[in-house]
Amino acid sequence: MAQRVHRPREDAEFDFILGMSGVPVLAYFTGTWPKAIEPCRVMDLVVGGIADDCTGRLTTVRADITRCPAATARYGITGAASYVLLKEGEVVARGTDPTTITEVRKLLDGHL
Repeated sequence: MAQRVHRPREDAEFDFILGMSGVPVLAYFTGTWPKAIEPCRVMDLVVGGIADDCTGRLTTVRADITRCPAATARYGITGAASYVLLKEGEVVARGTDPTTITEVRKLLDGHL
């Protein structure tokens, strides 16, 4: 995955990225356990495509559940490959499991 998607190493870095973003943030949460790996790979591709399409209008963040436990809890994430759309730090939309770029674009409609 290219650098266009932020990959915080801890909660403080996740919060810093959110604080510095002047645009909505699409944050998706990943895991490294066996059942999470494939769905997270799919989301890497989906979010990477969205990041390309929405440059300058959206910040994208890939957060590992074990490295960012406070953010995971704050946004009610219960499993890997879950995602939230944040505006000014507040959840305005959410989804779970791998999805398509088309479905994520629908989620973004009206928020960018």
